[in-house]
Amino acid sequence: MTTIYVDNAATTKTSRTAIEAMLPYFDKIYGNPSSLHSVGQAAADALRKAREEAAEVLGCEPNEITFTSGGSEADNQALVSAAAIGARKGKKHIISTAFEHHAILHTLKKLEKEGFEVTLLDVHENGMVSAQQVADAIREDTCLVSVMYANNEIGSIQPVAEIGAVCKEKGVIFHTDAVQAVGHVHINVKEENIDMLSLSAHKFHGPKGVGLLYARKGVRLTNIIEGGAQERGKRAGTENIPGIVGMVAALKEANANIDANAEKVSALRDRLIEGLEKIPHSALNGDRTKRLPGNVSFCFEGIEGESLLLLLDAKGICASSGSACTSGSLDPSHVLLAIGRPHEVAPWLSAPDTQRGEHAGRDRLYNRRDHQGRQISQRSFARVERASERREKIHFLRGVIQNGIIQR
Repeated sequence: MTTIYVDNAATTKTSRTAIEAMLPYFDKIYGNPSSLHSVGQAAADALRKAREEAAEVLGCEPNEITFTSGGSEADNQALVSAAAIGARKGKKHIISTAFEHHAILHTLKKLEKEGFEVTLLDVHENGMVSAQQVADAIREDTCLVSVMYANNEIGSIQPVAEIGAVCKEKGVIFHTDAVQAVGHVHINVKEENIDMLSLSAHKFHGPKGVGLLYARKGVRLTNIIEGGAQERGKRAGTENIPGIVGMVAALKEANANIDANAEKVSALRDRLIEGLEKIPHSALNGDRTKRLPGNVSFCFEGIEGESLLLLLDAKGICASSGSACTSGSLDPSHVLLAIGRPHEVAPWLSAPDTQRGEHAGRDRLYNRRDHQGRQISQRSFARVERASERREKIHFLRGVIQNGIIQR
């Protein structure tokens, strides 16, 4: 049976170009780039070249690039750094959106506990935020605006250049999580007034576990990993030379083929959308045109996402019902809730949450206790029940498939 992989928003197959670029750095040029001997310096040369090439693609200077373990680390360092800069100036207000990746939202929650105030902008039914919304939300004490370039679930592309222009005019640092966009749309950090940008290699056919953070000259980075003096003292740990080299090779290849790939994939996207819209009670998520070339996101009312995915997998089709980073969660997609989808439609939800309504947001104590004897809330107990039902259902469906009741 042919496997049809349509989960590239979660991760991509590592390209042959990236693999071949990486191979010499496993068994030939395997030195530590901080070492002074010839093998180490050969690795240092590869690191320097990769930094220069990445900077060229993004439209920045090599010393504005910091290599990381991926997009989540880059997001964390960007927000923590901008917050520290703001705090030194007495500015502790941050603006973001309601449907950011959890690498952003969870870091913002942490900063709130440290005394920062966070404003999350609405993204409307089409998953878009406007530059005017950002301008209206900026205050005298705003130190950072962080808006993702393109959403990882519904693919909507934000007006980043316009938002960047507003932030530049107001003197506010602008960060964009471009993990889902880099390699798929043209990006130039200087032309688009981007002060900080995060990306991850595995989203554009590079290896997993490597990414980078662009920070404009003058934006001082705060260490979130302490140790050695690697990455100009801003990110401790021996650099992942094979991963970095593979990432940059994939980045260059993706960037060189953006237009051709977008033309081909957009046509496939639009054809799929047209077909899925014919299904009763289906709804396209996100803007119809201002979306990534390869993204299609639909809700099907009354259809449980996990069951559908298992049935698709039985037919050789690999897809997702939301962000792979939170696939273990029982909660409905925060992205779909942000664009106004009801809980019953958000595809991660195993069943309608009957506890929501006039008491939404409250944890009313329930006369039940967990396995350690602690009292738990009514909503928490409902989550436990749904978890049990979910595990049983998945186990049953897998058994059905494996036993051949559903023919592959």
